[in-house]
Amino acid sequence: MYPEDLRYSKEHEWVKVDGDRGRIGITDYAQEELGDVVNVELPPIGRTVRQFNPFGVVESVKAVQDLYAPVSGAVVAVNDQLRDAPELINRDPYGDGWMIEVSLENPAEIDNLMGAAAYQQFLQTKGQLGRA
Repeated sequence: MYPEDLRYSKEHEWVKVDGDRGRIGITDYAQEELGDVVNVELPPIGRTVRQFNPFGVVESVKAVQDLYAPVSGAVVAVNDQLRDAPELINRDPYGDGWMIEVSLENPAEIDNLMGAAAYQQFLQTKGQLGRA
């Protein structure tokens, strides 16, 4: 349920690093807790995001939740499909439901994040039982 090639934050975001870029989205656990996603507000290309600081907002039928950047960097791509089809986040949070890509400002920040096994353990210790 939690891909091994991603790194995870305690705020339930993930990043997939590819060279000097990081693709960011929310975890399956997060989308399940939110329920049906109806809107997403994402930063424009060129804006700089900072690790563990808000970069956008996701709105569902249940709640409005801030999105937190798992890494710092300048936004180089935004998933424009989410404007017309925010439900992609629910259907495919690790694929078509990605949100932004950033050019990594400090690749060492990855060390502040969890691997898949550690994230699953985090969910269990917080009483947030992920479907492992």
